[in-house]
Amino acid sequence: MADNKMSREEAGKKGGQATSKNHDKEFYQEIGQKGGEATSKNHDKDFYQEIGKKGGEATSDNHDKEFYQEIGKKGGEATSDNHDKEFYQEIGKKGGEATSDNHDKEFYQEIGRKGGNSTNNNN
Repeated sequence: MADNKMSREEAGKKGGQATSKNHDKEFYQEIGQKGGEATSKNHDKDFYQEIGKKGGEATSDNHDKEFYQEIGKKGGEATSDNHDKEFYQEIGKKGGEATSDNHDKEFYQEIGRKGGNSTNNNN
């Protein structure tokens, strides 16, 4: 007698195809949101940092400099399309405050010297 049992992979694929035929985009968005909320309740900041690090390493292993330039350009364009002058002023202020909190007087003297030297070299 032939064994007509379906493998777990085949059964999963068949179920996924049936689900896909019976549900629309909103269904998947809703279950994705529920899954995200459940995950956030069950995991802490360290979990997200770890999976972000792993994802970043995997992406880095599979993509070159041009890939990052292209997605950076797209992200910059999208951000520019969606935000106004005040947004950039606010993030600039936050960045300046964070830099100030993390660096001392010598840091600013050094970048001032480098900037001055760069300006002098360009004239």
